[in-house]
Order: sequence, then C-alpha cells, then structure tokens
Amino acid sequence: MLLRLDATDGRPLHEQVAGAIRRAIAEGECAPGDRLPPARDLSRALGVNANTVLRGLRTLRDEGVLEFRRGRGVTVAAAADQRSHLLERARQLLADAAHLGYSRNDLIEMIRGLS
Repeated sequence: MLLRLDATDGRPLHEQVAGAIRRAIAEGECAPGDRLPPARDLSRALGVNANTVLRGLRTLRDEGVLEFRRGRGVTVAAAADQRSHLLERARQLLADAAHLGYSRNDLIEMIRGLS
C-alpha cells in the first residue's frame, strides 16, 4: 500500500492519514479483510509521528472502515470500500453546504425533507 501526504494540504495530519487510507480502499489497493501494516511502519513511511497515524486509524475504526483485532492487527472491514466512498461524499456535501452558508443542521433538515 502506497500512501502519500500532501505538505500543502491544510488539514491536520491525522485527517490526511485517514484520507489516504480511504483513497487506498476506494481505489482497490486494500480490499476488505486485508491487513494494514503496523502503525509504526506507516509512520516511518509517511514521515509522521506514530501517534498521528494511530489517531487516523482510530478515526477510520470509529467510522466502521477498519477493524482492530487483538493479535491480528488492523484489517479493512467488510464493505469498507462502499462505506468509505459514501463517507467521503458526505464530507464533500457538508463542505459544499458550508461554502454556500448552510450549517450542518440546515443540511440535516434538508436531507430529512427528502424522505
């Protein structure tokens, strides 16, 4: 798995780490059930602190994209590719709404009105 961070990106590093892993999953570099390299190895490859990588991994675990299993390490969750893609689209929608002056709650109300 080849991950890269963008030095010009203004987002916090842990968000960039999570985004890079999401992209790797969405592009098929990592499939459901695949095991990720240890956080220490990822941190060396990316040139960031191991705690930064762990924070990004925990974010993805909380989103249901990754699974942490004792003795087995971190693996890509089943259907993570679909979930990762949907979460990325939701983030983009939220950013677009904010750009147009809508709050998160305004967006939620718009979505509720669709059903």
